[in-house]
Amino acid sequence: MELKVYNIQGKETGKSVTLADSVFGIEPNDHAIYLDVKQHLANRRQGTHSARERSEVRGSTRKVKRQKGTGTARFGDIKNPLFRGGGRVFGPRPRDYSFKLNKKLKKLARQSALSYKAKDQEIMILEDFSMEKPRTRDYVEMLRNLQVEGMKTLLVIKDADHNVVLSQRNLQKSKVITAASLNTYDVLNAQRILIAEGSLEDIVRIHG
Repeated sequence: MELKVYNIQGKETGKSVTLADSVFGIEPNDHAIYLDVKQHLANRRQGTHSARERSEVRGSTRKVKRQKGTGTARFGDIKNPLFRGGGRVFGPRPRDYSFKLNKKLKKLARQSALSYKAKDQEIMILEDFSMEKPRTRDYVEMLRNLQVEGMKTLLVIKDADHNVVLSQRNLQKSKVITAASLNTYDVLNAQRILIAEGSLEDIVRIHG
């Protein structure tokens, strides 16, 4: 697939690039995408949830009432889960939600996500650029020039650019990552993928 290269003013540069079929033109594997996104979201969970059970609740161990002769059910102490303020039955415990996936499957998932975006024409190639200083206004103007303002955008750059990252940090729908950090979740979550021309080679090398 051949795409035109745009500059940050939103104009065509007269250049074009060809997307590698090994990364942007495969037959997508939906199950691989599902597993990779599931792992990404699971690994983000803190798993610090906790509740006190009967043995951990603070309170008296005195028996509330006699065992027999009351006509009602028997009770133990006030830490019984049936009482207000008692322990919780089978409450949540801290746990680790992360799980392992094979590298080949994760690579297949990334390729599948990029292929979907290429097929839906949601990828734009930008001429390499840099910012003299962090300024959100300049980043918003670039998005406006590219006619993607208001959309969820993912900008993929070759190397971490401190000024570019700081310029988009306050924008809720924008994200900047390097080619090495590209992942399935961020690709699918974005409505437009903006790829810096210089990062294409790294994308093919790392994820191809």
